Amino acid sequence: MKIKAGIIGGAGYTGGEMLRLLINHADVEIVFVHSNSNGGNLISAVHTDLLGDTDLRFTEEISSAIDVLFLCVGHGDAKKFLDANSVAAGIKIIDLSQDFRLSAAAGNDWVYGLPELNRERIRTAGFVANPGCFATCIQLALLPLAAKGLLKNEVHINATTGSTGAGQSLAVTSHFSWRNNNLSVYKAFEHQHLNEIGQSLIQLDPDFNQDLNFIPQRGDFTRGILAAVYMESDLTAEQAKAIYQDYYSEHPFTHMSEKNIDLKQVVNTNKGLVHVEKHGNKLLIISIIDNLLKGASGQAVQNMNLMFGLDERQGLKLKATAF
Repeated sequence: MKIKAGIIGGAGYTGGEMLRLLINHADVEIVFVHSNSNGGNLISAVHTDLLGDTDLRFTEEISSAIDVLFLCVGHGDAKKFLDANSVAAGIKIIDLSQDFRLSAAAGNDWVYGLPELNRERIRTAGFVANPGCFATCIQLALLPLAAKGLLKNEVHINATTGSTGAGQSLAVTSHFSWRNNNLSVYKAFEHQHLNEIGQSLIQLDPDFNQDLNFIPQRGDFTRGILAAVYMESDLTAEQAKAIYQDYYSEHPFTHMSEKNIDLKQVVNTNKGLVHVEKHGNKLLIISIIDNLLKGASGQAVQNMNLMFGLDERQGLKLKATAF
């Protein structure tokens, strides 16, 4: 029997990617796709890449005849939706906003949905808070070291994201004419994803108390995140590589690359790739993901697979654009 899924907020970037994945997922039936602004419209009229793939229409109605509910809404809107709408007992919820990522706000009901950190907890969870895109990319660079208690010095992070990371709503910095041939820093040292990153590192290493110096950048491209992370370390390159290989050996979407990496290897996939180098006393870790897939909708489907006892990779065997 197929998993019956509902989507709230289906008209945005993450909603569109969720639809693309679930339409092609052999074990899922989409029951409804909710949108306040597009009720009655064909999904393929909004997400034109799905023309010929589905005859579904957006609806303003919400059905309880589902097994899982995806909240593809803006930050703050997930909590508002759940406060205003009663979700029947037994329906699993996966939230792609930041509303329930921090344990202080989420309490014990929600599990932080980074499989490379919480896979076993996700399997038995009723409510999963999907990680942020920057947070996912940066944590993939740091989790193996935190698990060994090896983050003993401040961490420096420079990470660049594509324009889809800003969402579909227009702003000065998301206009093509501003983004094109441009690069900028924003929220230096203060990005909201720092809180969930720190929470995860402390989960693995309760003694972690180092500064995370994070410089986010807006890139002149559509999809993907590249994070360059470095710190002082006594590890040799060979020791560091062995730690990463061991940590990710049983995680099907995250891989350690011996060669340097680039975004085209992961765009359009649910993969995370990491590459490790040693330069003098500095350890450099490069991490890359697609912000809309491993950083959002792909990871949400990965979490759904775990929650329903499916192969973690089901519906996510995607080829990178590559060229």
